[in-house]
Amino acid sequence: MPSSASAPAFELARPKDAPLDPPPLYAELRTERPVTRVSLWEGQLSAWLVTRWEDARAVLGSPAFSSDPSRPGAPNFKPGTPQPRRGFFQGHDDPVHALMRRTLTREFMVKRIDALRPAIARLTDELLGDLTGRPGPADLTGRPGPADFVERFALPLPSLVICELLGVPYEDHPFFQRHSKVFVDLTATAEETTRAQQALATYLLELVRTKRTTPGDDLVTRLAEQVEAGVITEQDAADLSSFLLFAGHETTANMIALSTITLLHHPEQIPYVLGDQDQVAGAVEELLRHISIVHGGLRRTAVEDVTIGGVTIRAGEGVIIPVGVANRDPEIFAAPDDLDLERADARRHLAFGYGIHQCLGQPLARAELQIVLPELFRRLPGLKVAVPMEDINFKRDSIVYGVHELPVTGDPHPLTPPTAPHREEPSCV
Repeated sequence: MPSSASAPAFELARPKDAPLDPPPLYAELRTERPVTRVSLWEGQLSAWLVTRWEDARAVLGSPAFSSDPSRPGAPNFKPGTPQPRRGFFQGHDDPVHALMRRTLTREFMVKRIDALRPAIARLTDELLGDLTGRPGPADLTGRPGPADFVERFALPLPSLVICELLGVPYEDHPFFQRHSKVFVDLTATAEETTRAQQALATYLLELVRTKRTTPGDDLVTRLAEQVEAGVITEQDAADLSSFLLFAGHETTANMIALSTITLLHHPEQIPYVLGDQDQVAGAVEELLRHISIVHGGLRRTAVEDVTIGGVTIRAGEGVIIPVGVANRDPEIFAAPDDLDLERADARRHLAFGYGIHQCLGQPLARAELQIVLPELFRRLPGLKVAVPMEDINFKRDSIVYGVHELPVTGDPHPLTPPTAPHREEPSCV
């Protein structure tokens, strides 16, 4: 294990004057010491910080690194982190990871997600209609007082979508939102996290049992069918559903909010999310590259000695990959700190990870962003953040970066989509 005596503490803090950017120290390290030691837990543990894109992919794509947080030396946010239940398969290696992931693969194939697009569009239309037309002090119809964009749109939209996908009654969403927040709260105690996990597990176990006797056309029903077939256990089905409930709304909600803030601070680029389908898809990829909601980095533990970036990482040593820093590597992306919604190679980003643990739900996240952002700025062309950037309450104490609330107002100023020049579709790496 590398010594933590001289290693700087790993910090989550982003610049107060540029809260959408990664910490500048790590950009400096990417140039000077791309694989370097940092300390965790007030110096009790040291881990390797990997900041270059090439090195990050090498770690994420290598079987020499484990995702199991219970391994000795694992660079967790807190000491004593146990291995999660099997359904939270991002914290498992194969064969458990492969089995759990395989039960969901068909659910997130592009063809199946495309079939959800009309429902996503309908829900977007309904929520925007509510945001712009509901009487009261917190709306965008000209009445006084800003609306909370997170409460009224960014959070309900992915919550409604994942409820529809899973077959969870939406009227229960305050329950799972409340408990899901605990999962990513770095200030939550181990006892609070355990209670939240247990509450969700109990709720979803009952739902799985209900679907076994009263099936529907939804994901939880199809998981219940795999229970009947003996592929997974009833508890596995409940835990997989719990994981998807958390991952399916917490991450996308924050990405919608941060994308909105980013576009409002680059108004000259808003027309590119109002263009044709290819333009919008490219713009979403650049937003995913430019913004990072993976606040604490992706974390792995070496299971054997391996050389990364010319540095030997020993078995049992931890690695932290700050995705936002890797996604701004100038060796890969030209002018990486600039937002360029016409960037041809933006899809090379690591926003969804890489390798066998790459985010399974990325087709759904892409679909939601590709539908939501164009419709948002078409319907609300004069949308504005109602407070200065320094007064926005960012989630600095959360594993998933975002905002707690976002006061917005609106006034009509029409936007027109640009005519973009034809360009070749970049190949994915």
